[in-house]
Amino acid sequence: MSSILIRGGTVVNADRQFKADVLCIDGAIHSVGTKLDKPSGTKTIDASGQYVMPGGIDPHTHMQLPFMGTVAVDDFYYGTAAALAGGTTSIIDFVIPNPQQPLMDAYQQWRGWADKAAADYGFHVAVTWWSEGVHADMGKLVKNEGINSFKHFMAYKNAIMCDDETLVNSFKRALELGAMPTVHAENGELVYLLQQEVMKMGITGPEGHPLSRPPMVEAEAANRAIAIADVIGVPIYVVHVSCIESAEAIARARARGQRVYGEVLAGHLVVDDSVYRNPDFTAAAAHVMSPPFRPKGNQEFLWRGLQSGNLHTTATDHCVFCAEQKAAGKLDFSKIPNGTGGVEERLAVIWDQGVNTGRLTPSEFVAVTSANTAKLFNIYPRKGCIHAGADADIVVWDPEGSKTLSVKTQHSRGDYNIFEGMTVRGVPSHTVSRGKLVYAKGELRAEKGAGQYVKRPAFGSNFEAAGKRAEATRPTAVKRPAAKRKAKA
Repeated sequence: MSSILIRGGTVVNADRQFKADVLCIDGAIHSVGTKLDKPSGTKTIDASGQYVMPGGIDPHTHMQLPFMGTVAVDDFYYGTAAALAGGTTSIIDFVIPNPQQPLMDAYQQWRGWADKAAADYGFHVAVTWWSEGVHADMGKLVKNEGINSFKHFMAYKNAIMCDDETLVNSFKRALELGAMPTVHAENGELVYLLQQEVMKMGITGPEGHPLSRPPMVEAEAANRAIAIADVIGVPIYVVHVSCIESAEAIARARARGQRVYGEVLAGHLVVDDSVYRNPDFTAAAAHVMSPPFRPKGNQEFLWRGLQSGNLHTTATDHCVFCAEQKAAGKLDFSKIPNGTGGVEERLAVIWDQGVNTGRLTPSEFVAVTSANTAKLFNIYPRKGCIHAGADADIVVWDPEGSKTLSVKTQHSRGDYNIFEGMTVRGVPSHTVSRGKLVYAKGELRAEKGAGQYVKRPAFGSNFEAAGKRAEATRPTAVKRPAAKRKAKA
């Protein structure tokens, strides 16, 4: 029997915080209460003056992703080890089949890569093309493999972009299965056109990247995906919402009662588009990701989205490429591999800029970094909550601890840090994953292969019924009598 007692801290869940000890036995939380007895042989973590919170869940990572002619440098071990160092104990990564590749084949390929993960993981599976085989594989993935979400790229023309026919077919199938569609909302046709137009203007460097992907390109796709989901009656989750226009589209849909959920990246909350105007190509290219970083005015609106409940989760889109890989786009910004890091820094950045500034309470912090993701993807309260019976995934948080974020101290294999030089107050002192102490006061004890695949059940038989009810109650056009023709004079 392995056991850990976390003594004297303040437990913070999404609904409340209270003083309590937490006893973990054999990978699960055994009990939460005051003055708990310590079983023989139990390790003790002194959490006095600290918060005891559910380990972070990052719902958007890309470890070892083959993309744009290269492969992300953080594999499932290095990426999840970095996550543990930052207090994140679970990730949901993405299986992305090539067009015409069977979904099940791609899924098995990613499962093999993930065997080395140091933290728990799950998958969204991307639908990049449509056929009867895709229809059948979606059913197998939901019923047999614990997949309850499917990703749709509305960007990346001539690669993995979904057309509207594929979106409609996949959304409809997801509704039948009790799974939730997720979308990368950017109009790929417009991006392709604008990339060519910007290049014709002689703008070839990273500064051309945000010019080719303005906010309305994101907003159009978000509105279109939301409209398709509304007609079909299926909930929808919009990933990496980066701008006012896209956040407003989600807020409008929610105001009229549609189930739309929004995710925002830690980077989009604190980094602005000035990074693309850095004369150093390497530094500017390191920030190339899609959607791009936006003008500063968007940041406060995204924070307000989290505060109001119109945006629900925080993620990183962790997908790390080094300078040598980014140099593929030295003469053409559209060839720079898209991706940045952040899986280790997310919690500290959001605590520092969210809780320390008064934008979020500690419980709201837990909601947007852990609990909401667990609820939306149907693994709550196994994950995302400190209570008896839950997985012992815990971060002990020192609100007075500080750290300067830097490539020099990060655990990612990347050679750049988008938060470089940012000093944060509030850092993890200990991380517990499945009842094992994997990070302690700066010492990372990640173990290759210790992470487990987490199945996420479908949302149940009432899921499709809700869609049919939404269809039945949708207002219909008012029929008006035909206008009478004027009599001829």
